[in-house]
Amino acid sequence: MSDSHAMDDLVGDPDPSFEHVLSCVFGVQDHESRTYLALAEQPGSTVAELAEQLNRDRSNVNRSLSTLMDKGLVERRRRLLDPGGYVYQYTATPIPDAKELLHNALDEWVERVHGVIAEFDGDERAK
Repeated sequence: MSDSHAMDDLVGDPDPSFEHVLSCVFGVQDHESRTYLALAEQPGSTVAELAEQLNRDRSNVNRSLSTLMDKGLVERRRRLLDPGGYVYQYTATPIPDAKELLHNALDEWVERVHGVIAEFDGDERAK
């Protein structure tokens, strides 16, 4: 979890949505979470198709997809076109796999927090 403000938002939210949890745990923007969920519904979409579906600029959707690929939430495949050339199609990591990634990330964070608590001896404030 890279964004402490996002984690603060999550901890303070008594009823977070899946989209909000995804954003906070992976340190992505809400629009990136929406891009992931749109791909989960329409696997194999192109940037142009996603841009239309999400009503966003193609360059913004492209950036969202790059971020999501870096986080392991999206895969990209190249499809050859009949007249020549190719197009990239994107597919979201299946929701059960994304949930597993979320659980693992949260477990690692909780373990780190428990370690900080266990190592604190009170004398550190005086230094």
